[in-house]
Amino acid sequence: MTNKLNQIGLDKQASSDLSDKLNGLLANYQIFYMNARGFHWNIKGEKFFELHAKFEDLYNDSLEKVDEIAERILTLGFTPLHNYADYSNLSKIKAAKNVSSGKEAVQAILDGYEVLLPLERELLDLAGDSNDEGTGALMSDYIREQEKLVWMYSAFLNK
Repeated sequence: MTNKLNQIGLDKQASSDLSDKLNGLLANYQIFYMNARGFHWNIKGEKFFELHAKFEDLYNDSLEKVDEIAERILTLGFTPLHNYADYSNLSKIKAAKNVSSGKEAVQAILDGYEVLLPLERELLDLAGDSNDEGTGALMSDYIREQEKLVWMYSAFLNK
């Protein structure tokens, strides 16, 4: 039975399925990160200082998550995607281009969370079914944090 388990004692097939889903999440986070970075650089208008700083926080946090997701894939015994062609092809989040309006940028962030949160919830369920506490804990933390951010960004847009 040991040959059905990976190096951390999880079922190899379940870990492969989780890694595939994690690679999908990784691709979406890479595009989300690039969008936040572009918003930081290109934002204009009356809320410039507030949003410029907020988008910097967001892209720094996203970069950390990209690293955590890639390292989790490696921990499960698989290879994280690592080129932009794969990210672009797999991501449901689309690259934003030439966005300088604060409201448009914040809406794009909210649209990104509409993609990320369901993926994270699906991964949380799969991790639970596979007894993968590491992936589950990561997703649980992301979900809790992002639900609050959705509320905050929605409040900014008076939604």
